Amino acid sequence: MRTFDFTPLHRATIGFDQIADLLDRTLSADTPQSSYPPYNIEKIDADSYRISIAVAGFSADDLNVELKENALVVVGQKVNSASDTPQRSYLHRGIATRAFERRFTLADHVRVTGASHENGMLHIDLQREIPEALKPRRIEISTASQSVSAGVSRAIDAERVLKQTN
Repeated sequence: MRTFDFTPLHRATIGFDQIADLLDRTLSADTPQSSYPPYNIEKIDADSYRISIAVAGFSADDLNVELKENALVVVGQKVNSASDTPQRSYLHRGIATRAFERRFTLADHVRVTGASHENGMLHIDLQREIPEALKPRRIEISTASQSVSAGVSRAIDAERVLKQTN
């Protein structure tokens, strides 16, 4: 197995510890990720995404979608009771209906907006919502004369406050 050293990433970035930890966990995972069920991840527009999972043979009642911290967990558990379906004898069984659990790690500020089940596909819609505090903002740049005059006016204001308190 190939190993990667993320030390340069830690030296050159500030506040990206979660990304380095995520990469480290992903690359050092001992358990291989199952390819069942197959899925697509689409980027609808700049801040909208859709996960589509092929869940042929599962009804909406057999599926569970949960959001735990920053992880989206999709679980499929086929519930067959003996009274619901008669005993069947298959000559060929190519449609897998085995239980599964599929996990997706979501970035900060990504929320699930909805899920739908149609034609054997489970669609989960996601939206990235950046808070106002994190959106880019313009910082005004003052000149040296403005900063000197601002410092003088603050000193004059401080003097006035001192005179009023005495």
